[in-house]
Amino acid sequence: MELRNKYSIPNNAVITIAGTVGVGKSTMTHTLATALGFRTSFEKVDTNPYLDHFYQDFKRWSFHLQIYFLAERFKEQKKIFEYGGGFIQDRSIYEDTGIFAKMHYEKENMSEVDYETYKSLFNAMVMTPYFPHPDLLIYLEGSLDDILERIQKRGRPMEQNTPIDYWVEMHKRYEDWINSFNSCPVLRIDIKDYDLINNETSIEPIVERISFFLKQTQLLKK
Repeated sequence: MELRNKYSIPNNAVITIAGTVGVGKSTMTHTLATALGFRTSFEKVDTNPYLDHFYQDFKRWSFHLQIYFLAERFKEQKKIFEYGGGFIQDRSIYEDTGIFAKMHYEKENMSEVDYETYKSLFNAMVMTPYFPHPDLLIYLEGSLDDILERIQKRGRPMEQNTPIDYWVEMHKRYEDWINSFNSCPVLRIDIKDYDLINNETSIEPIVERISFFLKQTQLLKK
């Protein structure tokens, strides 16, 4: 909260952290929320009933997984709306449709009927008044080697058993997605520019950049 006041971050801001698997979204979400005195909104990984099945059989479980993520993320969006903002989100709903669902459709892991059903649900959700678009999306980016190293260190079995080609493709798809994303303002941060695990004070320069960026985007809206 001290940093929020120091850099005049609005107390009702909604900031989303985006980036590929292993890039450090959860760590950034925790640290930034603590620094600003904001609530957190996390993707439910450990309680996801489809995730282990999905990594074993993409074709069988991709639609189920994406529908589950969509429903859970919409619940989080509604909670943010009801609280009136002041949240840091771990991963955005835009990644679900712009990267994952699209990828599984293109790779024929999801049928055309399932994909169209998914997109219809997504479009209906984002048009509701319960869907606050983020004031800022922070995109965490890094080299493929750095991200693979982080995945290895994290040691989740389902990720360790995933073919490396999947992570290579995911990295490229994320880069292609962010380069054309325009649903809200985007601040790109290289993961080599900070170390929140060993030095939590490295969050302050990030807060300063967020403050400057939010002020600039507000000026552009006027």
